[in-house]
Amino acid sequence: MDTKDVIVELRTKSGYSQEELAEKVFVTRQAVSRWENGETVPNTDTLKLLSDVFDVSINTLLGAPRQSICQCCGMPLEDDLISREKDGTPNEAYCKWCYADGTYTYSNMDELIDVCVEHMVNDEFSEEQARAYMKDTLPKLDYWKRYEELSDDGEFEKFKKKLVDEINDLHIEGMPKVEKLNALVGKYVNLAYRLPNDMNIRFLDDQTTYLGNQLESEFGGDRCFGVLANAEFILVSTYGPEGENPELVMYRKR
Repeated sequence: MDTKDVIVELRTKSGYSQEELAEKVFVTRQAVSRWENGETVPNTDTLKLLSDVFDVSINTLLGAPRQSICQCCGMPLEDDLISREKDGTPNEAYCKWCYADGTYTYSNMDELIDVCVEHMVNDEFSEEQARAYMKDTLPKLDYWKRYEELSDDGEFEKFKKKLVDEINDLHIEGMPKVEKLNALVGKYVNLAYRLPNDMNIRFLDDQTTYLGNQLESEFGGDRCFGVLANAEFILVSTYGPEGENPELVMYRKR
């Protein structure tokens, strides 16, 4: 699909007239018309504005001429998986799991490989094959090639360690000791909890990346503990398979 067709489709889907879109990206209606007729293409700055308005990548606006991958974990990047800077602007080099609010969430390649391999193994791709593939792929990606330049000298790891200590200090009955926290995107872990007043409430933002882990209950059975945290809160819950029947154990502001 060409850029002109992409813009027409996104504008129509969003319900904007050409004039309304023009106002949002600080151009004239005639400029939008020329884009949609294929006479011109938005410049780089305008593409960034359009990317923000439509919540899609610049790659998508250009007709997806290339398959983007996360430059930390190698995951193919779709629009809803692209990371964000602190100000909300997209960072098309990384996925939400590896880069969140201006912060790189992984500083240990082996730890990242362990996390990725869990989701890659299937009947046709063994753990050994997945691990070998990741060990070959990751060193070729920009983040790991430029790690000394891009890393934060371990500051984020110190923050994660502090969170782990705070969670373990809660001494929640039946919950094993937390050893590590992984990056988790809100939309995949945003469970609805029933409060004593019978209201259902969700505490997370689907678009935000949190730190968390799933732990098997020391009581046995098929219920697990779920831990989620960031700089503002710690949340602990239990739930059954596939997140069924979630129960809030604790929500504490930090």
